[in-house]
Amino acid sequence: MNTIGDQQLVRRLNRSVLLRLLRARPGLSRAGLASASGLTKSTVSLLVRELLEDGWLAEAGAQAASGPGRPSTPLQISVRARALIGVDIAVECVRVVCVSLLGEVLHTAEKALRSPQPQQVCTQTARLVAQASAVIAARGLQLAGVGVGLPGAFDDATGMVRFAPNLGWRNLDVLPMMQRALAAAGVRRVALYMQNDADVAALGEYEFGGGEGEGPLIFVSCDVGVGAGIVLNDRLFIGSQGLAGEIGHTIMQVDGPPCSCGRRGCAEAFVGSRAVAGRAGLQRGGRMLGVLLQNLWTVFNPRTIVVGGKSCVGTPRLLQIALETLDGYAQLAGMPAPSVRPARHGLLATAVGAAALVLHQDLRPMQRRAVAAHTHAERMPR
Repeated sequence: MNTIGDQQLVRRLNRSVLLRLLRARPGLSRAGLASASGLTKSTVSLLVRELLEDGWLAEAGAQAASGPGRPSTPLQISVRARALIGVDIAVECVRVVCVSLLGEVLHTAEKALRSPQPQQVCTQTARLVAQASAVIAARGLQLAGVGVGLPGAFDDATGMVRFAPNLGWRNLDVLPMMQRALAAAGVRRVALYMQNDADVAALGEYEFGGGEGEGPLIFVSCDVGVGAGIVLNDRLFIGSQGLAGEIGHTIMQVDGPPCSCGRRGCAEAFVGSRAVAGRAGLQRGGRMLGVLLQNLWTVFNPRTIVVGGKSCVGTPRLLQIALETLDGYAQLAGMPAPSVRPARHGLLATAVGAAALVLHQDLRPMQRRAVAAHTHAERMPR
């Protein structure tokens, strides 16, 4: 029996319980945490001390005691010690953001993608991350980790990009390439996580947007490529090889227009940003997006659908047509449609979501982790 390992896991679980409670109910005292979590007061006191020392928590002003004894001290997630970096490797550009542990955007940068060649993408990305890391350091913050959103099917078990047709990537082992590029750019060694772009965008809405009360949640990304990120039962649903949510390559019309994947009639060929130019393309794309939303509603029965990406952010009418189409299906079925709203961070949704991926991994230590390179013991468990 690995007693030490078991104890460390229990400690990590208990720490994550306290952090999640304080994200949902900021201002709880140590006694309040003990009551809400079911942990003993001594255990909570020890864990809170560790979390304060590690920069995850901060104390607010003491409140007067309601009875005998010392006044209680409200606790909250700290925004003054740690920060996260999120990266969106899109088909046409690279976006990088720095965010606090509560999702506040502290810094943004965007550069046109110079080349889809994998090594050049990693080099360009690493330089932007190095600049963002310097911004964090200048603010006196510690970098907690880097998350990267990729425009294709990412295999969580192997770390391979299985299919990113708009970049021409297939079966690419991109994680070590990015790790080497970050080291060459001078980024100090931290945890590096990767996942599909729509998946991390869904996590961003879930972790930073009050999504824990909105689940099941689906994020539909309509950029050059089209995909969906799905959060079910407090975790990403990615499928056996990371292909879940690849709705951009579901067939919407037999023998329809050609798609980047080589097939014809895919959703991307109707809803992708390159397909919705002009009035005719907008009308057709809006109706097709409405059909996609209807199908996701029928298959997953989500409480919330969030729609983002270049097509929807740059052409709001597209989403309006899609919602009219979805409402038509709902009326025919005699059922209320799910809540559909635009992404909170617009075109930064994937980058912010990639930062949320780092936090998501630390707050859920029992869940299967997105493949990561752990090169320094700076993550939540000490």
